[in-house]
Amino acid sequence: MVVAVGCFASTNMFVKLIGPTYHPVEAVFFRNLITAVLTVPFILSFGGLRILKTRRAGIHAIRTVTGVISNVCYFYAYQHVALADGMAIAMSVPIFATLFAIPLLGEKVGRHRWMAIIVGFGGVLIALNPQGDIQTGSLFALAGTLFWAVAMPYVRMLGATESPYTVVFHYMWASTLMAACFLPFVWVTPTTQVMILYLATGLVGTIGQICMTYALKLAPASIISPFEYTKIAWAILFDLTLWGASPSVTTLLGAGIVMVTGLYILYRETRHRK
Repeated sequence: MVVAVGCFASTNMFVKLIGPTYHPVEAVFFRNLITAVLTVPFILSFGGLRILKTRRAGIHAIRTVTGVISNVCYFYAYQHVALADGMAIAMSVPIFATLFAIPLLGEKVGRHRWMAIIVGFGGVLIALNPQGDIQTGSLFALAGTLFWAVAMPYVRMLGATESPYTVVFHYMWASTLMAACFLPFVWVTPTTQVMILYLATGLVGTIGQICMTYALKLAPASIISPFEYTKIAWAILFDLTLWGASPSVTTLLGAGIVMVTGLYILYRETRHRK
């Protein structure tokens, strides 16, 4: 799971290296297209085409739309703000996912988790640094987090009845087609260097998907989920080594609050299920 999170963080790093000259939709298209192609051999090796059958096309469609919007928002954010700033906000996905699970899944949330949601939202506000100038990129990171949190309950619905490979495959191909619809309006022909970076995003994204799938096969989600918070360490490492940028106190404080509340929500959910 640590390797998977490092790969996903590397994807964001490559998008930041590509820069704002290229629209995030174009980055989403190439990243998901390459990942979709590279996952085909794994699909054929683990069950063949029969595992791609689904009776939940509607849920796949909702998950695709929310996932693509989330990725576009995230990629825009990482093109304009430090990786650590964006990921400090992105780590709040479990907090908002718990909130959205109430109307979408009909889950009941007790007072302990409600308090964690409120405290976690405070951590997000600190990470946004409302006393200073709130950057547009940070707002896009928040939007990406909200859309991804909406997608999570639908991913859980799909995961209850379908193979992880089925979920990943349908999302990658559907999201590629969705991004392709908007390409004519935002297309900028990539240079050779940018094309290499696009290929890198797809390659590390594929490795990340495979590693996360195996992590979920080898251990319960309650065991591996806390390792998702290692993304802030990857972000700080990339910021320091590539851009010489160190995270602000508010970013670290907000990230710390979000991390603690997210882990507490995970603990309460695990205890509740037991």
